[in-house]
Amino acid sequence: MSSTLKQTFLMIRVNLGSLPRRLWISLSMVLSVALVVAVLSGFLAMARGFEAALAGAGSPDIAVILGGGTNQETGSELSAEATRSLLAAMSGDTGIARDEASGPVLSRETVVPVDVRQDKGVEQTLSLRGMDPAGPGLRERARLSRGRLFSQGAREIVVGARIADTFPGFAVGETIRLGALDWRIVGHFTSGGSAFESEIWADLETVQSAFDRQGQVQSLRVRLDGGGDRARALAALRDRLSALPGTPFVAVSEADLYAGQAERTESLIRLFGWPIALLMAIGAAAGALNTMMSSVSDRSVEIATMRLLGFARLPAFAATWVEAVLLSVAGAGLGVSASRLAFDGWQASTMGADNTRMAFQLDVTPDVVFTAGLLGLAIGILGGALPAIAAARLPLTSALQARGEIALR
Repeated sequence: MSSTLKQTFLMIRVNLGSLPRRLWISLSMVLSVALVVAVLSGFLAMARGFEAALAGAGSPDIAVILGGGTNQETGSELSAEATRSLLAAMSGDTGIARDEASGPVLSRETVVPVDVRQDKGVEQTLSLRGMDPAGPGLRERARLSRGRLFSQGAREIVVGARIADTFPGFAVGETIRLGALDWRIVGHFTSGGSAFESEIWADLETVQSAFDRQGQVQSLRVRLDGGGDRARALAALRDRLSALPGTPFVAVSEADLYAGQAERTESLIRLFGWPIALLMAIGAAAGALNTMMSSVSDRSVEIATMRLLGFARLPAFAATWVEAVLLSVAGAGLGVSASRLAFDGWQASTMGADNTRMAFQLDVTPDVVFTAGLLGLAIGILGGALPAIAAARLPLTSALQARGEIALR
């Protein structure tokens, strides 16, 4: 056993020492693995970033009440009559926090898609959210970074940081046309990088009037108060809502609402990302196979000579396989480093509710690095297996003859 290990280590040294002679073909293998790892890392970072943006938007202390039996804000509709029923139902002890006037802490809200034209004439659809004065306070991570909040009854808006940073014409004090009317920008806000930063906020009644949605809202946001037991408070609210006649109401925690959206979109990103990465991985594995077979052919005299000197088949097999794995590890390391430089923190966007634009930031997390690196390692293991077998079964006599060496009888 000791002799086999010594032979293996010696053959590995010989293989690695001959790499400069095979520099370009070895480098092509490293780069192909790096490309696969970088592409997969990019897709996974996109999924992680989108998940973080939506997860940061939801709070377990906030419940969202939706109409029409849906558990998504898109498609929900609450008429003026339904809203009055909800407000009446929440006048009692329903596990909802109360303000100083003993009224429920809530915000009626509606989202309107609005088109904004960029410098190059390209239109983007953004989300204009009309809300009650309590609305901004129900977003725990939301903070004004510039200016002030909108005033009731005025055509004033506050703009999320991602929109303000991306689109021209959203500076505080400027006026922008949304729909058929001009709106004055009075503030910018941040929300810890969450999806809220891709929204524009305004007074609910002003939005309803401007877009002909009088009395209609999509959701009610309420702050839960269950003495620390959010589940009990949410259950009490659901019990009260289930007793209301007419259109069924759904109460879901804000955290669960956005987590569900994140899961669906993250699954879609992975659905596209993994097949592309795996197809590229197959190509990279084929490249690794070709590279290592060329390596075995190039070193056939060396391998034959060492075999004739008493080296066993196992060291020849192990040394070739180790070389393939090390080249793949180098490629995986290069791909991960490139993905961190290129993707980590990179701003991207996707289509959210009502085909509106939602911006988020790619996040190359440790689990993304591990998964992508593992794929790179698998390429080396699979791509190096057959060449390693070929090295172990190399016909000694024919290998020496092929290089014009002496023939053994």
